[in-house]
Amino acid sequence: MQATRLTLMCHARTPTQKRARFALDEPLESAWQLPALSLAGRFKRAPRVLCGPEVRTWQTAMFFAESPQVEEALRDCDLGRWRGQGLDEVQLAEPDALQAWLTDTTAAPHGGESVEQLCERVGQWLRSLEQTPGHVLAVTHPFVIRAALLYAMQGPLAMFNRIDVEPLSATELRFNGVWRLRLETRET
Repeated sequence: MQATRLTLMCHARTPTQKRARFALDEPLESAWQLPALSLAGRFKRAPRVLCGPEVRTWQTAMFFAESPQVEEALRDCDLGRWRGQGLDEVQLAEPDALQAWLTDTTAAPHGGESVEQLCERVGQWLRSLEQTPGHVLAVTHPFVIRAALLYAMQGPLAMFNRIDVEPLSATELRFNGVWRLRLETRET
C-alpha cells in the first residue's frame, strides 16, 4: 500500500496577522500574484493542492498550483465576535473570557468554535485522508496545523497553544498505518 504524504503549508502573512489581531477573511500582505513568488517547483512531483476557503489560503495555494481545490475542512477556526480584534483589545474588554479560551479547550466565549471542536473537525479530515495515497499539499491556517499535529501525534489538547506556526512554514505528515511527523532538511 502506498503511503499518504500530507504537507501542511501555512498561508503567507496578512495585515491582520502582522498586527496581532484575530484573523479576518483578507488578502495577503505582499504582492502575492507576482510570478517570481511561485513555489510550484518546490516538490519533485506536483502534489494535489487543497486550501481553505479563505482568500489568504487560496492566494497562498496559487504559489503552488493554478487551480487549487477548496476544502471546507481546512477553514480557519471560527473565532466569532473576536474576528478582527486585537489580542490586547480582547484582553481589556473580556479578560475572563480570553483566559477561559486559552486554558479550557471546550470553551468558546467568542461565540465561535472551541479548540476541541476544531481538533475534532481536523481529525475527521485526517481520517478521510488515510485511504488516499499520494501527496496532498494543504494550504491552511496555524490553528488547523496545530490541530493536525495534535491528532497525528496523539497529543493532549492542552498542548494546542504551545505550538507556533509561522507564515509559509511547511509541516510534513505521513500515513502508512499510523500518522508520523516527518522532519526534513532543506539545502540552501
